[in-house]
Amino acid sequence: MTHRILLVEDEELNRMLVKAVLSRAGVDTVRDAELVDATTLAEARDSLRAGGYDLILLDLNLPDGNGLSLARELKTGEPPADRPKPVVVAVTASVLPQDQKAALDAGCDDFLDKPYAAADLIATVARHLK
Repeated sequence: MTHRILLVEDEELNRMLVKAVLSRAGVDTVRDAELVDATTLAEARDSLRAGGYDLILLDLNLPDGNGLSLARELKTGEPPADRPKPVVVAVTASVLPQDQKAALDAGCDDFLDKPYAAADLIATVARHLK
C-alpha cells in the first residue's frame, strides 16, 4: 500500500529538504510514500478535501494562520470512510514545552522541532507509517 503524506510548509527550502530526505530514505515505508505539498492552510484544506492522507507534516507558522487550527479541525472532523484519521506531526521552531503541549492538545499526534536532523525526520515518518 502506498502511503500518502501531506507536507504543509510555506518555506520552499524546507519543502525541498523534506522531499530530498524522504526520497533518499532507505526505509520502505518512507520511500514508497506519495508526498503532496501545500504552502498555506487554505491549500492544505483543499488537498485534504481532495483525498485521504496517512500522515500530515504540519508547520505551525503559516502565512494564513496557525497550523493548530487545522489540527483542531482534523481532530474533531470525520475521516473519509475508506481511511482512518491521518497522523498529524507538528513541525515548528517553537520548541518550548508549552508549545509542544499546545500542539498535542490541539490534536497533533507528535512533535518535530526545527531544525531537525534528517534521521529524526525519517524515524518520525517511518514510526507513524508502519
